[in-house]
Amino acid sequence: MALNNTYSFDEFLNWRNNVNFYADDTFLQKVAMHFAGSDFPRLDIEARRLSELTSFKWRDISDDIAWPHNRIFMQHYDGHNHRIDRIVRPKALEEMEKEVFSQGLFSSKTSPWERLIKMILIYENGEAGIDCPLVCTEGLVALLEKYHDHPELEKILQHCKEGMDGNFAIGAQYLSEIHGGSDVAANDLEAVEEGDHWRLYGKKFFCSATHADYVVITARPKGSEHVGLFVMPSWIDKKNEKRNNYTIDRLKWKLGTAELPTAEITFNGAIAYQTGHIQRGVANVVGIVLTHSRLTVGLSAAAAMIRAAREATAYANFRTAFGFPINQFPLLKRQLNEINLYAKRTLAGAFKIYEMFQSLPGGLKGGLTTDEDIATQQKRFRVRILIMLQKIVASWDATDVLRKAISVFGGHGVMEDFSSLPRLFRDMMINELWEGPRNVLLTQIYRDIQRAASWYPVKQCINDLLYNADSCVIDDVTAAFDRCLSSNFIYPGQDNDELCLLWEEAAHKLLHEFQNCALHEVEAAREDAALAGK
Repeated sequence: MALNNTYSFDEFLNWRNNVNFYADDTFLQKVAMHFAGSDFPRLDIEARRLSELTSFKWRDISDDIAWPHNRIFMQHYDGHNHRIDRIVRPKALEEMEKEVFSQGLFSSKTSPWERLIKMILIYENGEAGIDCPLVCTEGLVALLEKYHDHPELEKILQHCKEGMDGNFAIGAQYLSEIHGGSDVAANDLEAVEEGDHWRLYGKKFFCSATHADYVVITARPKGSEHVGLFVMPSWIDKKNEKRNNYTIDRLKWKLGTAELPTAEITFNGAIAYQTGHIQRGVANVVGIVLTHSRLTVGLSAAAAMIRAAREATAYANFRTAFGFPINQFPLLKRQLNEINLYAKRTLAGAFKIYEMFQSLPGGLKGGLTTDEDIATQQKRFRVRILIMLQKIVASWDATDVLRKAISVFGGHGVMEDFSSLPRLFRDMMINELWEGPRNVLLTQIYRDIQRAASWYPVKQCINDLLYNADSCVIDDVTAAFDRCLSSNFIYPGQDNDELCLLWEEAAHKLLHEFQNCALHEVEAAREDAALAGK
């Protein structure tokens, strides 16, 4: 007669259920301390406070709302045949979203470093219907801080930053049309001027955070060759569910970020407000709005890797096979070391890029600017290139790290009621495509470097990016870039598989080596502090 198997996961589950994302992560604390400097004491207090929510309450809600029975859905009409296009979401998600936005992350009272560490902690729970609205709101705020010369835009800015009657507004961005998302300049949505505002007519095919209060949207003014940028309120009367002259046709069924409503929308005269010069719409949406989104892809990738590395490492210490903890087997030990290295250097690199980003004089500017002194111009160019590189590479690395972390759990790794990692993996797959697929950005980087070569030679740029790397590493990366840039293989009709592969590898290597520089900077600072304390 077979005996019941008494094996239990309770030891590991007890650890996982009680781990604190910030308080128990000494490396995250060290990175924050190094880059935040004098702002760290306040940041540390705020991070510990928020981590009590992200690590427990919000973690559990994020897991629960991912279940199929909690999936969001559309209710197009109410019981009296009124078109309402209500997006029905779990109440727990709505409550969590309100709690997250009530943190005032984009308020003038919140420092950039406090915002960063809080967003990292929130992103450790994956999309959860929160990440995309957060970054879209950040992009909307950044845009309106530059362009708010209309009373309605000023009101929207304050609603997003400081709240209104205790409620903080949520932003979205609607750029993609059915013929393709990356080619924004080909947009057909029409904008017709009417007094101090515009009316929008046509369709958008991929609209995420569809439940948002305000939307950054691209449209072509009637009769114009240019694409303009506008901000559109979602509601005429939110209380009575009267939308701003548009209909939500259907919700998308996506691989990941299932808790986030993404929809196809038809606009029938929606009221919108011009934001910035009408001929600078594409430059401003890419240079300001999408730059924030791309930066956040890198942050969320780092956060996902941190969580994956933490849980895989702990599980490998708990789990035994053939009489040994599985972390003692050389192949798995090497895999864990790799997972932890990627997580740490991605985090350090993300903080370093954020430091450079925050130091830009005058903030972001649309397009490749050449109207500043050469040192500032080059600094702005480095940040531009790094943000695109990080978006490409970190999102790619995150799926790889999560896949390897999942494999540490063996067959249990794919069980969605055993671990959050499968959900995070699907979310990171989506991150590879948000805000420009890799080939689009690899092409843009190529073009930008060619255009800047006259005032920022490639070797000088790479030397500045790899600021504490060995000279042989700098030479290797420079040689790969020089070889690729000497040919126009990137353009249609110039097929060269060898150079295509080399360009991808060179781009990844440049970002990885930059991340290594940031990691070395953090580690060197820790060593210096330790020596000073002796």
